Amino acid sequence: MRVFVTGATGFIGTAVIPELINAGHKVIGLARSDAGAKSLGACGAQVHRGDLEDLESLRSGAAMADGVIHLAFNHDFSKYMDNCQADRRAIEALGSVLVGSDRPLVVTSGTAVAFKPGRVATEDDPPVPSSMIPRSASEEAATEMVSRGVRATAMRLPQVHNRLKQGLITPLIEIARAKGVSAYVGDGRNRWPAAHLLDTASLYRLALEKGIAGERFNAVAEEGVPLREIAEAVGRRINVPVVSKSPEEAPDHFGWLAFFVGNDAPASSAKTQERLGWRPTQPGLISDLDHARYFET
Repeated sequence: MRVFVTGATGFIGTAVIPELINAGHKVIGLARSDAGAKSLGACGAQVHRGDLEDLESLRSGAAMADGVIHLAFNHDFSKYMDNCQADRRAIEALGSVLVGSDRPLVVTSGTAVAFKPGRVATEDDPPVPSSMIPRSASEEAATEMVSRGVRATAMRLPQVHNRLKQGLITPLIEIARAKGVSAYVGDGRNRWPAAHLLDTASLYRLALEKGIAGERFNAVAEEGVPLREIAEAVGRRINVPVVSKSPEEAPDHFGWLAFFVGNDAPASSAKTQERLGWRPTQPGLISDLDHARYFET
């Protein structure tokens, strides 16, 4: 099928495109710059110029496709709530041209939107309202599209990693370099789920091909990696002490990341794996941190 991909030049998009092409699909990639357009052309994708704020470019891109994978998101956390609402508008624009058809729309969310204190979150857990967790706006928009006859599904991402980037752990590394210590909060037993970039890319393809309207998928290979283990891996690689910070000290040490660092948010992908036949095979998070090229700079 012809697949319109937003965020096509981003970290996940650059893995999803070859995954789709190798499976026999044709890709139309959204590009907002000449450099992005050049990179998309080089990997065999058709270029469609536009960006998240240009809703007409999203509508026209989706209109000429047999399916849509929406990966783009503005990760400027100083405008996080605004960016989540912008993503809602983008999903509404993409879905508006798919109403009444069987063309799939895969939107991106996060495992944290189904945060369940004291237990592992599953695909059956609905998102916490966006008034409490702003990122839930993406799933709320997808649900609205389903009610209008769109075959929309939601992909919930954990910490997606390879040897170059590791989700929120990448800024955690930058903080450790700047502060001279690699820190965690409390006893560090709180957990973050994780998945390798290539496993995540294959799951997006499977969701596009097999997803049923309203389904939610957890792109989780490891249900929960303790933050203390992550901090210890970072400390080993940049040769700094590993220390604990109290919840009261966390905002000063971690800045905007403090909101996430203390959360215990494990998530399961058992139903995703059963439903789509997905089997993660790539290295785990700590393995990638132990061999990350980032530390060699």
